[in-house]
Amino acid sequence: MSASVSRPAIPLPLVIIAGCIIAAIGFGTRGAFGLFTLPVTEDLGLTREQWGMAMAVQNLVWGIAQPFAGGFADRYGSGRVLAFGGLIYAAGVLGMAFSPDTLTMTLSAGVVTGVGIAVASFGVVMAAFGRAVPPEKRSFVFGVATAASSGGQFLFAPIGQGFINAFGWQMALVWIALILLLIVPLSLALRGRAESVPGQADLPFMQALSSAWGHGSYRLLVVGFFVCGFHLAFINVHMPAYLVQCGLSPEVGSWTISVIGLFNIVGSLLSGWLGNRLPRQLLLASIYFLRALAIAGFLLLPVSEVTAYVFAATMGLLWLSTVPLTAGLVTLFFGPRYMGMLYGVAFFSHQVGSFIGVWLGGYVYDATGAYDLVWYLGILLGLASAAVHIPIRDRTVANFGMKTAAPAPAE
Repeated sequence: MSASVSRPAIPLPLVIIAGCIIAAIGFGTRGAFGLFTLPVTEDLGLTREQWGMAMAVQNLVWGIAQPFAGGFADRYGSGRVLAFGGLIYAAGVLGMAFSPDTLTMTLSAGVVTGVGIAVASFGVVMAAFGRAVPPEKRSFVFGVATAASSGGQFLFAPIGQGFINAFGWQMALVWIALILLLIVPLSLALRGRAESVPGQADLPFMQALSSAWGHGSYRLLVVGFFVCGFHLAFINVHMPAYLVQCGLSPEVGSWTISVIGLFNIVGSLLSGWLGNRLPRQLLLASIYFLRALAIAGFLLLPVSEVTAYVFAATMGLLWLSTVPLTAGLVTLFFGPRYMGMLYGVAFFSHQVGSFIGVWLGGYVYDATGAYDLVWYLGILLGLASAAVHIPIRDRTVANFGMKTAAPAPAE
């Protein structure tokens, strides 16, 4: 047995629309941060590693806060959590605009914005969807939410570059902070929380995590998600600067991020659709393997606008297509009652990978004057993650969270 599905007073289509807009605003803003790499470092005199560290801290704080945000959403309702997160997110981005040095930029862009992203994240949105949507439709709706996030990235990349060109990077961040405040009224549509059913225990955070961690497939899923974060964060933050280093214009860098977001819409929807029809763990293994091939091909060919856009389109298809599959497996394993928290734990691993990818990119560039070593590491990690996902078993953990249940047996 699992948690009963909450029945929101607002019609389900409106819940999904509001959640998708929140996901688009939140992820679109975060996806545009790479556009600020050059103007911020040049204006403030920061090194690439110092800026990369601020973004790395952001990803790590996002990951640390995500399980707690999901846990609060499970217990107190997604709407309240998202509204609070929207306020924090806007405050963090506004603080970035007026940060004069490395320390304040790390605090505003890293700590405050990282917490805001977690609390207003698409992970909390998907937890709400997981409770409101019937099981047979969850993977597809997760794909819709992920596609909406990608749509935000597609829109915010040219919007962010346009703001920078028109107003400068500081006022661009002020305008983006104002847009983030839209999350607060939209969150009203996602009110509600998971309700326990008779016989189900209301497990504390650590007890639920301990029981879930005994499930071997969950452990493999958490480990493999690390690589997704490494790839995404490194490319998102350092790709625009890398293309400028290769002789292309900053506009090509912004459109490359936009193309990733556009094709990610297709990849996310396709992933959600296939997740209801094929073994999710094998789909995940295929995605990571294809990422490794795409990066290898990009490095072997001369960098040009064509190869940049083709690489962006390919990576876009594989970008967040891991998310509906990973979230679907977590919900399959343990049901929707603890989905926000347990997906948040998996996402923490994702963000540790993001932290390393962003920081290592800046460190390697400052040390060697190039990003080549990080690209090669991305290939190796993609192959390793593909191998890790193959043994995962896509089946429900019997009696998870029930009062009479023992911790899930190891596999």
